[in-house]
Amino acid sequence: MAIKRLENELEVKLFVRDRSHKQLVVTPSGEQLDRHVTQILNELDVMKKELSRISSEKVMFGLPPIIGTYYFPHVAPELLRAGLIDKLDIFESGSNEMLNYILDGTLDLALIGSITPIVDAKLDAKIFDRTHFKIAVSENHPLAQQKSVNFKELAQEKFIILDDRFIHSIAFNKMCHANQFRPQIIHRSNDVHILKAMIKENMGISFLTELALPPEAGIKVLDIADTDQPEFLLSIVYRHSHTLTPLQQHLIEILPQKINI
Repeated sequence: MAIKRLENELEVKLFVRDRSHKQLVVTPSGEQLDRHVTQILNELDVMKKELSRISSEKVMFGLPPIIGTYYFPHVAPELLRAGLIDKLDIFESGSNEMLNYILDGTLDLALIGSITPIVDAKLDAKIFDRTHFKIAVSENHPLAQQKSVNFKELAQEKFIILDDRFIHSIAFNKMCHANQFRPQIIHRSNDVHILKAMIKENMGISFLTELALPPEAGIKVLDIADTDQPEFLLSIVYRHSHTLTPLQQHLIEILPQKINI
């Protein structure tokens, strides 16, 4: 009876009875309704998360480890002066995962890395910086004598790279495809410190944003000489439907002002 009342209300047929198999079959209108209901339930879940955090005056803030290590020490003093530092619940993960957490309402704001501008009707994304990818090798590696390298020269090298939770994997695959070789990957990790330790031991080379490669004993950093190569774009991202609280708006104003280079 409930289905019939809903069909009368919407003036469409949601189900038809398959008498030969004694079952109900969903109509195209029923499938469309299901998609809308799923979207509404997802939005309801996001709303509950947002309202809960507004009442607690907390900001769920996404900070990928590499971006956080490079930028957060510079912005932390200003956040402390503004009384924001103790309002942040910082969530660490790779940029690829972070987008999903923004969309499902787990996070309010995030700093996210990408290789192209983030374009999504459900998101607001503002680029505040862009940097380059580099090749990191042991100081004992033959390439350590060079200042730069063409990516195609790396076809026979052993790679130690960040896993698929990081935007690096997309940029790395793009470079390998452009240079028509399948890389020999001996290890994937979500920990930059482990990668660097393995590089120092000359177990392989790595492909990392320059943000992760300040001067460090035991590691030589090479420019990538290819003219056509992806950039590492850094953006502040939040849901388009999200109404920023004064606290969140203040955070968005501070970040680009303090971390632009």
